Amino acid sequence: MIPLSTKMRPVKVEEFVGQTHFMFEGSLFFNSIKNKTFDSAIFFGPSGVGKTTLARIIAGEMDSGFVEINASTTGTKELKIILENAAARFYGLQKETTCLYVDEIHRWNKLQQDSLLKALEEGTVKFIGSTTENPYFSVNNAIISRVRNIYEFKRLKTEEILTILKRTLKDKEKGFGGLDIKYDERALEMLSAMAGGDCRVALDALGFIIDNLSEGKKIDMVIVGEAMQQQTTFYDKEEDKYNLLSALQKSVRGSDPDAAVHYLARLLEGGADIMMIGRRLMVMASEDIGMAYPNAITIVTSCVQAAQMIGLPEAKINLAQATVLLASCPKSNASNEALNSAVADLMTKKIDDVPAHLMDSHYSEAAKLGRGLDYKYPHAYGGYVTQQYLPDSLCRAGVKYYRPTKNGSEASFKKYLEELEKIDERNNKG
Repeated sequence: MIPLSTKMRPVKVEEFVGQTHFMFEGSLFFNSIKNKTFDSAIFFGPSGVGKTTLARIIAGEMDSGFVEINASTTGTKELKIILENAAARFYGLQKETTCLYVDEIHRWNKLQQDSLLKALEEGTVKFIGSTTENPYFSVNNAIISRVRNIYEFKRLKTEEILTILKRTLKDKEKGFGGLDIKYDERALEMLSAMAGGDCRVALDALGFIIDNLSEGKKIDMVIVGEAMQQQTTFYDKEEDKYNLLSALQKSVRGSDPDAAVHYLARLLEGGADIMMIGRRLMVMASEDIGMAYPNAITIVTSCVQAAQMIGLPEAKINLAQATVLLASCPKSNASNEALNSAVADLMTKKIDDVPAHLMDSHYSEAAKLGRGLDYKYPHAYGGYVTQQYLPDSLCRAGVKYYRPTKNGSEASFKKYLEELEKIDERNNKG
């Protein structure tokens, strides 16, 4: 039986869903397909996001011969025959370029990848390689230098997968439009979210559900949970995810790693999206940890990016590391509070202009206007020199926005800034 994800592949560029960061009507990518000027490229990203589908659409729109191979099952001998046939088509009576799609190209060794170079240089093939690995590490530089573009495919958004599922239920030719399948809207949304950005997973799960749905039953939350083998209580109430995210952040802020991991587990087991959790973790790293442990944002961002690349279920490990780190390290919201105070002043006070010595002086008439004339370059004074930076009105008022705590690394920043204040006091008295 042909999987539903295979049957529902779109064949026209207008039907393609997702990757809107480079693929949208009027984009250079879209126009190159329509104008038949698309050149060789490499697609990279996770599974189930449309790499193979888009390659087939491109070949169809370009009216060229299409050859699809998988690097895990095709060796140098088979590739040589394909390239010889492509050359015959290009130089023979047909005068046609062959579109060669190589899936999982990262599985070829250097010698196998180098077999493509001559064909790429002569233009006998339009090459599209796809890989789940970063091509800058997994594909030879010689090939990368000969392809015009490298496109990163991202996991599909929940709403994009939902669009595809609804299209499938309405499609009378390839989908289930002729069966009058009844479903709860929330159940379909849940299936879209649980797929983790992988359209193949969502479509094949939908196919499994419909193939085994009892007569007279509709697709509901329980059935989707059964098909995906995940708990569905998270989706019973829309506000649950926000309550759990709130509890997660407050547990992190309260330095309770046990509670934080508990709420992370409930989010993950309920089918919460990786990026929904990841975005909140990255906000916490700056809002609640801040300067007390400045490296937190770097580590957490790396964990979230790793979770995206790896995908569920292993992505849970990365998110757990980020959560435990945030809950266990020193806390400070001083940098966030500094910004809030500065914004409040902008909304309520009359603020003077930027001091003249701080204004841009990189143009010919700046000196005549007095711009930047008295600016002291701190590096010329050993790294610090007493100088006014705030606008006059705020300086006269002695405004201070950033009030560092004694927590973690921020204690050292606090000490450093206090030493600078003492230097300023001595210089101002002198």
